[in-house]
Amino acid sequence: MVDARIALRNRRLSLCSMTKTPVNSRNIATTNALQFKITDQLWAEPMKKKKKIDPAIIKAREDRRRKKLEKQIRRLEKNAQQLKPIDEMEVPLHLLDNMDKRKRPQLQLSTEVLEARALLQKEWTRYKRDEYVAHVAQIDRIMAAQRRALDRLYEESEDLYNEAVMPDLQLVPFSTSGPVATPPIKGYDTPDGEYIDISKKWDN
Repeated sequence: MVDARIALRNRRLSLCSMTKTPVNSRNIATTNALQFKITDQLWAEPMKKKKKIDPAIIKAREDRRRKKLEKQIRRLEKNAQQLKPIDEMEVPLHLLDNMDKRKRPQLQLSTEVLEARALLQKEWTRYKRDEYVAHVAQIDRIMAAQRRALDRLYEESEDLYNEAVMPDLQLVPFSTSGPVATPPIKGYDTPDGEYIDISKKWDN
């Protein structure tokens, strides 16, 4: 009971002292206004205590990693010369399945047949050579006869010779018609051509 009275008395004294203190009606400050600020977000995780691992386990892990890399390197070296497949040049599977049925057996020719074919090939070669020589000789005779005729014609009349050696443009009649210079057509939509690229992409 005594303690409660002492506490109540101290409270009254504090209130009296606050009422007697003068209060300033104006507050003036020369510093910048302190606004609300947020500190940087730090998402750091506390350091974990490192566990001690057996060196044999670490070595085994490194060995497995090295073997895996070596295997990948060997696979890349094996497929280094392999080209990208082209669908247009790939043989259909149904043809590959029937390849044995479509394959013809190789004929075993006798010696007499091989010799007969060789003699026939030689005979055909001689015939074509004689034909070529005769054709060239015929052209030479025609050109020589034409040369002699022109020489005789030149001795008779130079005007007739000039008429004879002049090329005849009407010997092979030929006529053609091509594009002409015309003004553009209004509203004509020029077809540029469209296509759809269906080629496969081989990205690494």
